[in-house]
Amino acid sequence: MSFDYLKAIDEAKVYDVAIKTPLNAAPKLSKRLNNDIVFKREDLQPVFSFKLRGAYNKIANLSDEEKSKGVICASAGNHAQGVAMSAQKLGIEATIVMPETTPDIKVSAVDAMGANVVLIGDSYSDALAHAEVLCDENGYTFIHPYDNELVIAGQGTVAKELLEQSNKNIDAVFIPIGGGGLAAGIAAYFRAKSPHTKLIGVEPTDSAAMYESIKANQLVTLDQVGIFADGVAVKQVGDITFDLCRQHLDEIILVDTDETCAAIKDIYDEIRAIVEPAGALALAALKKYVKREDISGQTLVAINSGANMNFDRLRHVSERAELGERREALFTVEIPEQAGSFLDFCNHLGAYNVTEFNYRMSSRDKAYVYVGVALKHAAQAKQITTELSDVGYNIISLMDNEAAKLHLRHLVGGKSVDAQQEHLYRFEFPERPRALLDFLTKLAGRWNISLFHYRNHGAAFGRVLVGFEVPDSDVSDFHTFLDDVGYTFVDESDNQALKLFL
Repeated sequence: MSFDYLKAIDEAKVYDVAIKTPLNAAPKLSKRLNNDIVFKREDLQPVFSFKLRGAYNKIANLSDEEKSKGVICASAGNHAQGVAMSAQKLGIEATIVMPETTPDIKVSAVDAMGANVVLIGDSYSDALAHAEVLCDENGYTFIHPYDNELVIAGQGTVAKELLEQSNKNIDAVFIPIGGGGLAAGIAAYFRAKSPHTKLIGVEPTDSAAMYESIKANQLVTLDQVGIFADGVAVKQVGDITFDLCRQHLDEIILVDTDETCAAIKDIYDEIRAIVEPAGALALAALKKYVKREDISGQTLVAINSGANMNFDRLRHVSERAELGERREALFTVEIPEQAGSFLDFCNHLGAYNVTEFNYRMSSRDKAYVYVGVALKHAAQAKQITTELSDVGYNIISLMDNEAAKLHLRHLVGGKSVDAQQEHLYRFEFPERPRALLDFLTKLAGRWNISLFHYRNHGAAFGRVLVGFEVPDSDVSDFHTFLDDVGYTFVDESDNQALKLFL
C-alpha cells in the first residue's frame, strides 16, 4: 500500500515544538524583479531551520518501546538540533553523532538540549558509519534526516501553511534540496492541492545530487560535494525522496557560490535577516528563473530554509556577494612594465571605479595586474573587456575562476624563478588540529612544497592552494599520494590566471 502523504501531512505532529512560520512580503525585491516575491521564513523556527518539523513528526510517532530505547542520528547541523530538541520535548534519550570538524556553536547548541554528543571523524560519512554501529549495539531508533515517510510528511507541513497563508494563487515555489526531504514533502502536497503551481528544486552547482540522479533516471552518488552550502552538501539523495522529486518537481535549477552570496545579501537588505547559504538557495534560483523566463506579475515563493550561519563565514559572503550580483568584475590585464603605465591604464578605464589592484614585478617588459572594477550593471563587464581590448590590452576575465577568487587575489607577489616542474592543486582540508600534519606526514618529504596558501571562512573545511615540485618521472607516484591523502582536490596546474602570477 502506498503511503498517503496528504493525510500524513494534514495529521503531522509538529506544532508541539515547531511554529507556523510567517510568509513575509519582499517589496524591494518585488519592485526590482517586477514580480510578487515572498519568503517562507523557516529561519525563524526554534532551531533556526525547518528540520525540526520532520524530526519531531518521526520521533513523536514512535512506539513506546522504541521511545524507551532512545534515538540516534548522524548530523553536523540542523537535523542534529531538530532531533535533540524533539527528544528533549518528549523526554527521550538522544545520541547525536557529529564529525570532529563540526563548529563549536553547533556542538554547544545540541549539548544544551540535553543530547549525548559523540564527535568522531572528519565528515558526515564518518559520523554516519559510527552512528550505525552504536545503533546496532544499543538498539537505538535511527532518525534519518530525509529518507523517511514521516520525516518527509513533517517537512511537508511547510506546504500546507503556504497554501493557508497566501491570499493569492502561487505561481511557483523554489525549494532548496539536500537529501530532498523538504522538496519531496512540499511537492507531494502541492501536486494534490495546487497542481498549477510550478515546483522548482534548487541545488548548488557543486552539490547537485538530485539533479544528476533525475537526469540519469537513477540514484547517482557524487564523488565529492561543495562545502559552502553545507546544509545541502549531500553525496546521494534518498530512495524515497528521489522518487517523489522525480515525479512531482517541474525542474531543478543550479546556482553557484557567488549567486548564493548575492541572495544572502538580498535577504538581509530586504528583511534584516541573515540566512545560511542553504537558506538562500531558493532566492538565488528565483532570480535566475525570472531572468530566464522574462516573467512579470507572478507570485513567487522562496523557502528561507535555515539561518544557522557561522559568523566567520560572513566575511566570505560579503566578499563574493558583489560578484554574484555582477556588481564587481575581476580581470587580469597585461600592461607595459614601465613608469606611468598604471596611470595610462586607469585613464582608459575612464569613469569606472577600481575596487582592487594587485601587482608585483615579474619581468622588465610586461606586467600582469589583478584588477577589480565596480559595475553598475552586469553588461558593463563585457563592455570593459571590449574597451580595453580595443586599445591593445590583453585581458582575461576571472569571474568564473574559483582559484583566482579564493586564493590568487591574496597571492599576487611575482613568480618564483627557482620553482621547477611546479604543479598547483587546490584542496579542502578538514578544520581540525592534525589536518596539516596528516597531509605532510603522507607527503613524507617526497616532493618539495613551493607554494602554500590557506583560507577558512568559518566552515568545517579550509581552502588550501599548494604548489609541489614534481619531476616528470614521479607523476604517477604523486597521483597515488593525492588519492591516498583523502582530501578533496582540484588540479589547477593549467589555470591560466595562476600561471601568469604564480
